[in-house]
Amino acid sequence: MTLKILARLLALVALLPVQALAQDPGDLLSSSRQAASELTQQLGTQLKAELARGGPEAAIGVCRDVAPQIAGRLSREHGWHVVRVSLKTRNALLGMPDAWEQAVLADFDRLGTAGEKPETLERAEVVEEPSGRYYRYMKAIPVQPLCLACHGSREAIAPGVAARLHADYPHDQATGYSVGQIRGAVSIKQPLR
Repeated sequence: MTLKILARLLALVALLPVQALAQDPGDLLSSSRQAASELTQQLGTQLKAELARGGPEAAIGVCRDVAPQIAGRLSREHGWHVVRVSLKTRNALLGMPDAWEQAVLADFDRLGTAGEKPETLERAEVVEEPSGRYYRYMKAIPVQPLCLACHGSREAIAPGVAARLHADYPHDQATGYSVGQIRGAVSIKQPLR
């Protein structure tokens, strides 16, 4: 009887993908949280420094240039796809959410409106896609007071900042936020083999 159970278990284990055996779900979540935290912390540090040095107009370059560099470095280091996404995109070339990300962002917005703290919102799951199986993770990015210089109401954004945003992002949709709303999320997509 015991040998039959052991044989069945071994047969089931043989059917599991190698990557699934090698990576514990807790490890995937922990490493995703760490990467998302690294991106937001490094971006925040550089954004605050540039705001102090050159004001909001100069800080636009940090979000435009530095954030994708940090995300790119994290993507290369881990072999994942790391990006910031939003339902109200500023840069459609880099921040357009796919269908899974759109659904999660809509859920984050719903939960935030219902009173959940935006900084606690995250989602992780294994998703089957036409191109394979992926571990997907998203961590909400709440709007902080310093974000309002570029993401607040159009009336509250300084004319120089508005002009720079219009020049850099002619199809910008990323305004009209208030503190505590969900600006978007860090999204991580890890291939599972």
